[in-house]
Amino acid sequence: MEFRTLGGSGLVLSEIAYGNWITHGAQIDEEAAHACVRAALDAGITTFDTADVYSETRAESVLGKALAGERREGLVICTKVCHPVGPGPNDYGLSRKHVIEGCEASLRRLCTDYVDVYYAHRYDPQVPLEETMLAFADLVRGGKALYIGVSEWTADQITRAAGLARELRVPLVASQPQYSMLWRVPESQVIPACDREGLGQVVWSPLAQGILTGKYLPGGEPPTGSRAADPTGKGFVDMLVGHWMRDDAVLRAVQELRPVAREAGLTMSQLAIAWVLRNPSVTSAIIGASRPEQVRENVAASGVRLDEAVLTRVDDILAPHIERDPAKTG
Repeated sequence: MEFRTLGGSGLVLSEIAYGNWITHGAQIDEEAAHACVRAALDAGITTFDTADVYSETRAESVLGKALAGERREGLVICTKVCHPVGPGPNDYGLSRKHVIEGCEASLRRLCTDYVDVYYAHRYDPQVPLEETMLAFADLVRGGKALYIGVSEWTADQITRAAGLARELRVPLVASQPQYSMLWRVPESQVIPACDREGLGQVVWSPLAQGILTGKYLPGGEPPTGSRAADPTGKGFVDMLVGHWMRDDAVLRAVQELRPVAREAGLTMSQLAIAWVLRNPSVTSAIIGASRPEQVRENVAASGVRLDEAVLTRVDDILAPHIERDPAKTG
C-alpha cells in the first residue's frame, strides 16, 4: 500500500480507502463485512469511509464493531452528515442542530471519540453556509472531528466554504466526488477549485458501480451476486449509472478495455482504480467489497503507474461515452 497526503493538510491516507456504502448492513451480513474489513487492514488500508445514512445508520455500526480493538491512531475514519436519518424535520440537512447531533450519533455508532474527516454529504441550500461552517468549526475545536470535507459540492460552493474555513481557522481539506474513466465531471471545475483551496480528492465509484470491471456484458443479464442483480443495490445502480448499464454500446466499449488491462498486467478493476489514482489531485480511491478477495484484487492497484499510451487508448475507446458536464455535480 502506498500513501498520499490529503490536500494541503498533514493528514496521510492510504491510496485505497475502504467504503461500506450499500454493502454493510444491507447486501452482506455482519460476518462477511468483518471479513472484508479484516482483509482491508491486512492489505495495508488505513482509511475507512462511511456515512450516517448508509443502510439507515447500520453501516456505521457494523464498521465500528469491525474496527474494535484496532489501534485508533493508526486509522483514518471518515463519515458524513446531511441526508435524512429519521422522520423529523431536523433529522436531515446541515443546520447547526443536525450537524452537531449527527456527529454525536455517528461517534456512538462508530465506537470512537472522534472522526478524522467529517464530510458535509451534500450542499444544503436551505441553511446559511455560515451556520453550517460554524457548526463544523465547533466540532473541530471540541475534538469531535479533526478535519472537515465536502461531498458533491460545486466549485463555487467549495470556494465560498473555503473562504469561511479560513476565517474560522478550521481545516477544510477534502472533497469527495464521483470520479471514474466514464465520469469525469469533477475535472473541469471542482478539481481546479480544490487545488486552489488546498482540498484533496477522495473519490467514490472509481469502478462506475461495477461497470468498469467488465462483468456486465452487452445483451446480457447482470451476473448473480453483482450489485445490479441485488435488490438492495439495483436502485442505486439505476440512479447513478443506469443509462450506461442499459446502453450496449457503452458495455461493448468497456469490453474493449480488456486487452488494454491485460497488456498492462492488470485486471479491469485494477486498471480503473489506477486510472483515477494517476491524477495528482486524487489522494485516495474508495472501494467497496462483498468478499475479501475483491479487496485484495483492488488494493493491488496502489502504486501502479500507467504510461501515456495506456491513457490514450482508454480515452480513444471510451470517448463517445464519457460524461464531463460540470452541471451534473451532485
